[in-house]
Amino acid sequence: MVRISLHGRRVGGWVIEDDVVPVEGVKLLELAKVRGWGPPPAVLELSGWAAWRWSGRRASLLATASPAWAVRDLPVPPVSTAPVPEAAAGQAGAGEVVPVVADAFADAGAVLRWPPGKDPFPIVAHAAGRGAALILAASLRQAAGLADRLRAAGWPVALLPADWAVARSGGVTVVGTRAAAWAPMPRLDAAVVLDGHDESYQSEQAPTWHARDVVAERARAAGAPFVVTSPCPDLHTLEGRRLVVPPRPVERSGWPLVEVADRRQYDPSSGLYGPRLVALVRDGGRVLCVLNRKGRARLLACSACNEVSRCEQCEAAVEQSRDEAGVLACRRCGTRRPEVCAACGAQRLKKLRVGVTRVREELEALAGRPVGEVTAETPHLPPDAVLVGTEALLHRAGRADAVVFIDFDQELLAPRYRAAEQALALLARAARLVGGRSRGGRLLVQTRLPDHEVLAAAAQGDPTLVAIAERAQREATQFPPFSAIAVVSGGAAGALVDQLDGVEVLEAEDGSYLVRASDHDTLCNALARTTRPPGRLRVEVDPLRI
Repeated sequence: MVRISLHGRRVGGWVIEDDVVPVEGVKLLELAKVRGWGPPPAVLELSGWAAWRWSGRRASLLATASPAWAVRDLPVPPVSTAPVPEAAAGQAGAGEVVPVVADAFADAGAVLRWPPGKDPFPIVAHAAGRGAALILAASLRQAAGLADRLRAAGWPVALLPADWAVARSGGVTVVGTRAAAWAPMPRLDAAVVLDGHDESYQSEQAPTWHARDVVAERARAAGAPFVVTSPCPDLHTLEGRRLVVPPRPVERSGWPLVEVADRRQYDPSSGLYGPRLVALVRDGGRVLCVLNRKGRARLLACSACNEVSRCEQCEAAVEQSRDEAGVLACRRCGTRRPEVCAACGAQRLKKLRVGVTRVREELEALAGRPVGEVTAETPHLPPDAVLVGTEALLHRAGRADAVVFIDFDQELLAPRYRAAEQALALLARAARLVGGRSRGGRLLVQTRLPDHEVLAAAAQGDPTLVAIAERAQREATQFPPFSAIAVVSGGAAGALVDQLDGVEVLEAEDGSYLVRASDHDTLCNALARTTRPPGRLRVEVDPLRI
């Protein structure tokens, strides 16, 4: 990593090749400064592939692969004392699943369907036993916990990003989250991505690279075995990879008891609060209630004229204010007005969709004990035994006796092509908090679609049910993995898509464009052939939520 002088100021850069002969008429400048160590050659090569794959700038990918501080000296690589893979699995207590874990590492790439209630450490230990392994976890908490357990078992470990220099020196197992896909390992002997379905592995900023695919390409180039684990692998993860499944009793025992409550059978006066939900919040255990709607009420209608309450400025739906009683507020433009119907002036509004704040108030009355509220903006997890919140609650809580999805239909019926996979992933995350059947935890799902394949898959501990249904639907609609798509947005989007050939382009109402091709080679080559026009532009390859 170096500094160079351009137009009177110093900027950072990377030396990616040596002994380069400049083109005629170009004069090379001296380096202003050598900052220190950068990514190894294999990662430099990987960045070029990823810039093509996700239609982005190579420099932004190299920035992710580089240390946040200057690394001028590398530590001496530790002497590896890692046991052979079979001994590693035995030390990790893999027991009955040793053959399954070994089978997953038998070829270049495999998907290991690992139930949410089972400890993934036997998989990690097996990879570490092969030498310099790369382990990716979906959260910082999980990555740090795995690193501690590996160290305690005797393996040298580098936890990224803090141990970047240790990883660069080699001879260690590297553990980290999404950015660790670019770990500066000089050699790779095995790679594992835990919970490969998790959306945190995809970068939200362009280029929208996915850590699972980056590690897969890296392992392919190194000739190392690559394993993705997931309790509910999505079609993207399964595409082109062998599926390895543990014995049926093992997989089923790793899912909790799932109870599906049919809201069509509820007494209309009970609203969202069925008898099983009320019983759970009153029994004294730790209960997490999930509703992906914030505020007191997210959709209101006039009791007199049935007109939906909307903002008079931007026509978006208004909701009850969180901090001021009797006031309606618009989330889009911030307009506030008294809690009256704009159409007829009536003051009585009915709640079509209540938010978590209102649910917390009503659950507290039903439970007869304090109920805490958690959203992404909540600074600290409340100490209450009963908590209600958005999906953020599942990411922040530790253990629970039960998890309740108050209105799961909004997940099953979400207007996204991956809605079923995302709904099953939500159930799997909740299942991890309550544990497998041996722990006695349970999931309660309130829905008007009790026969949906997502609920059947969770109840039976068999994600194949969703994969079969999704594959048929995607093939019929030509959505990924039966096509490759990108979303192009920004003021310069139109000028870019005008240059595209060999792909299908559809314009959306918001001015963005959906670009679709038969495969990624066709899509990425078409994007690579374009000249980026001036102006604001965002190219999102493989968008997660459309």
